[in-house]
Amino acid sequence: MVMKALVVGGGGREHAIAAALARNPKTHVFSVMAKRNPGIAQIAKDVLLHKETDTGRVLAFAKECGIDYAVIGPEAPLETGIVDVLEAAGFPCVGPSRAAARLETDKAFCRELMHRNRIPGCPEYRVFDNTEDAVAFIENHEGDLVVKPIGLTGGKGVRIMGEQVDRKGAVEYVRSLHGVAVIEERLLGEEFTLQAFVDGKSLVPMPLVQDHKRAFEGDTGPNTGGMGSYTMPDHRMPFVKDADYKKALDIMMATVAAMAQEGHPYKGILYGQFMNTAKGPKVIEYNARFGDPEAMNVLSLLSSDLGEIACGIAHGTLCSAAVTFDRKATVCKYLVPEGYPDKPVPGDTITVGKHPGALLYYANIEEREGSLVSLTSRTLAFVGMGDTLEEAEHHAEVAASSVKGNVRYRRDIGTRKLLDQRIAHMKELQ
Repeated sequence: MVMKALVVGGGGREHAIAAALARNPKTHVFSVMAKRNPGIAQIAKDVLLHKETDTGRVLAFAKECGIDYAVIGPEAPLETGIVDVLEAAGFPCVGPSRAAARLETDKAFCRELMHRNRIPGCPEYRVFDNTEDAVAFIENHEGDLVVKPIGLTGGKGVRIMGEQVDRKGAVEYVRSLHGVAVIEERLLGEEFTLQAFVDGKSLVPMPLVQDHKRAFEGDTGPNTGGMGSYTMPDHRMPFVKDADYKKALDIMMATVAAMAQEGHPYKGILYGQFMNTAKGPKVIEYNARFGDPEAMNVLSLLSSDLGEIACGIAHGTLCSAAVTFDRKATVCKYLVPEGYPDKPVPGDTITVGKHPGALLYYANIEEREGSLVSLTSRTLAFVGMGDTLEEAEHHAEVAASSVKGNVRYRRDIGTRKLLDQRIAHMKELQ
């Protein structure tokens, strides 16, 4: 029986979702995206080019197409309540309700939920709603702090003292937010991402991923949406001990249980961003959807049917036995326009060479008169796969280096040298 899946969103993450769904020929993909993604357009049976946060128009398109379920890619439509609107009309969704999505869209809600339910892994934090108190707290606090806006910032709103800003810079930043912020202790360690499929009760984890937020090689430069990421063949990270992995998984399970207990059952994709510290894993943040680029790593590895998993999530019947991943390494490298993220230079023609060992996912790019043209954000990504990290990195590197045009990428992502630095850093802290 043919199943019709609506994918909302038009980035690299959504191209990966659409491609994974379409691996089953009995799943027909439909798409709503603000800008035409050439990769998704090639897969989809029908496309609506429209603002993804216009819930009424998305609902009308879902009715026109007679979809069976929807998969929500980005966070913005979740915040506008797209799941509530679609499900009220009888369309099951992979994605949380507006209330449950507050795990991502409201950082104060997330911290207070963890605190209220005594969920471990929560850093020391304070929530502020006025400039005077927030500034006084920063000025009188001895150690380094992290300043986070309450709402969505596209992964670029956090300021870390001792890394991006000094105390004066933190004060200036919190003033620009009018004091509406969560201020937390700065965590030291190594970051990792644990994503999971969740049906409201059950949670099925995906392979661990490490993302690279900084714009330039050597983890330098401003934060971005993510320049690339990697997974290991055993689906773990060499700097995350088994006990720490179990703690991180337990934290996510406790969070899902707390959401259900408080009347906001969580279903969809839960993304846990953790800092593995000397005292174990701490929650940096939750996201209410797949990571971008992390989706490209895990969905490239997924060997079971994403459509079946999606239906299990949407109907509350998820079973871990139905979720399997290839035991391979992956390396994802994003190509971005020169000047990204601060002053991107768009409008350049991009030529993609042969890439037999890597998967290609289009992101912020458009077709003009048969040519691919870069825009202002991340352009496209390659995912290399292999039995070892070195093999996967080689495939991703060969593919990325084949691209001609005014774009760049981080050559160090997925290299053994960078991984060894991560391992050494973790040992220093312990």
